[in-house]
Amino acid sequence: MDTSVQAKPAKRYGAVSEKKAGGATYTPKILSDFIARQIVTAFYEREGKERPIRILDPAVGDGELLVSLLDQLTEKQYENINISGFETNKKAFDTASKRLKHLFPKISIRLMQDDFLAFISKYFESGNNYSLFQPTAPETFDLIIANPPYVRTQIMGAEQARKISRCFGLKGRVDLYHAFILGMAKVLKSGGIAGIIVSNRFMTTKSGSDVRRAICGQFDILHIWDMGDTKLFDAAVLPAVLLLKGCKKRGNQAGPRKFTSVYETTHDADECVPNPVEALSKNGVVESGGGLRLSVQHGTLDTGGKAGDVWRIATQASESWIKTAEAHTWGVFRDIGKIRVGVKTCADKVFIRSDWEDMVLSHHPELLRSLTTHHIARRFKADWSKKNRQIVYPHHSLKGKQHAVNLKKYPRTQAYLSQHRETLEGRKYVMAAGRNWYEVWVPQNPELWNMPKLVFRDITKEPTFWIDLEKTVVNGDCYWLICEDPTKDDLLWLALAIGNSEFIKTFYDYRFHNKLYAGRRRFISQYVEKFPLPNPAESIGKKIIETAKRIYNLIPSSETELLEKELNRLVWRAFGLPAEEIRR
Repeated sequence: MDTSVQAKPAKRYGAVSEKKAGGATYTPKILSDFIARQIVTAFYEREGKERPIRILDPAVGDGELLVSLLDQLTEKQYENINISGFETNKKAFDTASKRLKHLFPKISIRLMQDDFLAFISKYFESGNNYSLFQPTAPETFDLIIANPPYVRTQIMGAEQARKISRCFGLKGRVDLYHAFILGMAKVLKSGGIAGIIVSNRFMTTKSGSDVRRAICGQFDILHIWDMGDTKLFDAAVLPAVLLLKGCKKRGNQAGPRKFTSVYETTHDADECVPNPVEALSKNGVVESGGGLRLSVQHGTLDTGGKAGDVWRIATQASESWIKTAEAHTWGVFRDIGKIRVGVKTCADKVFIRSDWEDMVLSHHPELLRSLTTHHIARRFKADWSKKNRQIVYPHHSLKGKQHAVNLKKYPRTQAYLSQHRETLEGRKYVMAAGRNWYEVWVPQNPELWNMPKLVFRDITKEPTFWIDLEKTVVNGDCYWLICEDPTKDDLLWLALAIGNSEFIKTFYDYRFHNKLYAGRRRFISQYVEKFPLPNPAESIGKKIIETAKRIYNLIPSSETELLEKELNRLVWRAFGLPAEEIRR
């Protein structure tokens, strides 16, 4: 499943493997068989088997998907079949060609050692709906089966990402499979069926919003299977399977959009299955091979009410839960203030160190400041017993705006940074932006560091929010929030309690469900800004704030364990939900 479109990896990632640079992630047979079965069932129900069938695989790889699909079709006695496929990797192309011709000698098979995206871009140019600029349109297909390459922007490089974005009308951080989906939409017949394996990231990230919109507008969505951390692939890819239908009236789907979700859980299993794919037909908690316990849910796709909203599974239970929580919601985190990411130096080894004390005191830079990073993350209160990092922070605030300091006024800082001037000047984009060579690339507003802050980690299994009263600089591996109205700082303590609650884990999973392997969640601004808050003026809201402050003041005392349990109960009550919902 290599593709020439991505060309060379970006310089920073020059050491990545050929497989990673090309996005090759070959499909396990059990998953290939599952997708093929779904495609054939959906097609057979609509079309019968009398007429010729044209099939496309735009990224053939070793041919596993086509083998599974042809097995299913020949089993149902389809005979008049024409296969077209694209593959740029010569070794994979040769393997697939020999394999398919050997197994299916009577079927017309035409594989091209070519790039599907380059092929399709000859016919379409970027625009609202891609305007034809060639006198003839490309061939269309009854069935498409695909596991397109997963190559993210930082691997393919900025130049290639821009090229793909221009060609396919994409914005933001582009993944190669986004373009493949849009390309396939152009060659799937109305009424045709496509089964596509993708990374599930596109459903829950801002960068996937264009693709989500395009899928809704150019296909009928029959079923989505979010396979989460079922560990079907060796690579760190959380797969989803899309079963799509080509349509005449685009963006006007009438039927239901089915959605199945499968994620690892610690709950006790009700039954056992031999593998994760077999779990897809079950409901509840099942145990797969190797002791992997999976929570299986079936519902419908909720695409949200606005462009850019995340896709999620909607079940009767989840919708009832969300409505109850919304009825008890007073506001959301973004009402407190803007959520910001921490500073980004793009030269951490120069600016950030934990060994400043080893330096002669007389050489210490004057502009050292304590730095909050994920290394000291702890719920409610940072763990300063761990090795402290400090940052050289050559910025100050002037009339409410961020400015670089005059380095000559700080001779020890100037001397230290000058030792690393070559490294810092290597950040060409800093100078290109009209900045000084010694600046932090993203310094944020220095004036805000002295204010009380709610800080939280990005990637973590358990939500980890804490209050910073130490006037530290926050590093780019964390997000932070200040109260825009300093007279209402109690809202930070309310948000602290909600952010660390069992309630918020359930809320997150119902509303966003952007999980990585081993149940780790992404706590990014687009999600956290929508976290709900109960009314701080009501008695239970006041009790929550008071309890959060007590926990902060008592850490690391053992008393906090009981207080956290009490705080969880208060949060559940504040949103009108019973505490036993923890075991949903």
